[in-house]
Amino acid sequence: MTTAEEIIELFNMKSLPQEGGYYVETYRASETVPQKLLAERGCGTRNLNTAILYLLTPSTFSALHRLKSDEIFHFYLGDSVTMVQLRPDATSDVITLGHDIINNQHVQAVVPAGTWQGMFLNEGGHFALLGTTMAPGFETEDFELGQREQLIAQYPTRRKLIIKLTKSQ
Repeated sequence: MTTAEEIIELFNMKSLPQEGGYYVETYRASETVPQKLLAERGCGTRNLNTAILYLLTPSTFSALHRLKSDEIFHFYLGDSVTMVQLRPDATSDVITLGHDIINNQHVQAVVPAGTWQGMFLNEGGHFALLGTTMAPGFETEDFELGQREQLIAQYPTRRKLIIKLTKSQ
């Protein structure tokens, strides 16, 4: 049976500082999108798209954060994860990513730009290997970490999940 440690070593993955989990960038397009097309999002020039591999373990989670670009998650290997999405219009959704598609798990999920997102490995799981693609591509300055109290005030019905997916301030 494959382990999280083997995957981390195989792909030379690194700990993802603010968000949590492990990652490795696998693709960055050489073509760019000019700043004038992204001015509405407050972005400068960006690569056309980027891709990463992303790994969660029982001791990690993806802290609630939002990005300035759409992000598409792809579930590859391992145990299911719960993803929380908190939309700008104050609605929210909870999605399970995994291979059991007959029981409403998803192998792919889209997170629109500006949506708060976070996820964790489901109870009893050993690891989950996912991939993400973004267009326009990811840049560190497009990442915003969620603040627990502000998110609870805006999404009170998701309080327990927000506490689980934020670090105490």
